[in-house]
Amino acid sequence: MSDGQGTMKVLVMIGSTRPTRIGGAIGDWIAEQARQAGDWDVTVADLRAMDLPMMNEPKHPRLGEYEHSHTKQWSALVAQQDAFIIVMPEYNHSYTAPVKNALDYLSQEWQQKPVGLVSYGGVSAGLRATTTLKPVLAALRMVPLTDAVSIPSAGEHVQDGVFVATDSATSSATTMLKELRRWAVGLQPIRAGIG
Repeated sequence: MSDGQGTMKVLVMIGSTRPTRIGGAIGDWIAEQARQAGDWDVTVADLRAMDLPMMNEPKHPRLGEYEHSHTKQWSALVAQQDAFIIVMPEYNHSYTAPVKNALDYLSQEWQQKPVGLVSYGGVSAGLRATTTLKPVLAALRMVPLTDAVSIPSAGEHVQDGVFVATDSATSSATTMLKELRRWAVGLQPIRAGIG
């Protein structure tokens, strides 16, 4: 984690694993927005590439006693972050199973860290997914931001595998990233006291 004076670490988690998804393009876009902000060290965690099995650790994650290498690697990556951005579509009025699975693998690694949400879909822009995810994030002692990026009719904005953002999406991303940094810095003393 950073010292709070310079670059902060943020993990962009791409939460769709569907072969025909557009989430990868949107994830690449928000990661680039964070890089351009100039004060984030950005890592992208593509859940499709990671291919985490459905939770297969025998012990409760609060213990931090992991048996499998995939969990240990995921734990190490998440633990070093100051903040998170979750990029996800809406499936049946909710978030995706890969997102829930990735969250459930860990416990302390998530705590006292802010999370920005980038949702996308049709008319609803994935807003029902963010609404249903927020109680899960709160249970993990994360801080979900009010400021978010919601992208309606998202498929219409992906051209040749690249997300072409509207002015509204870009403006929302700028606001969310500023708020994410404010919370990441503000929560740092609390994180330092954990453990």
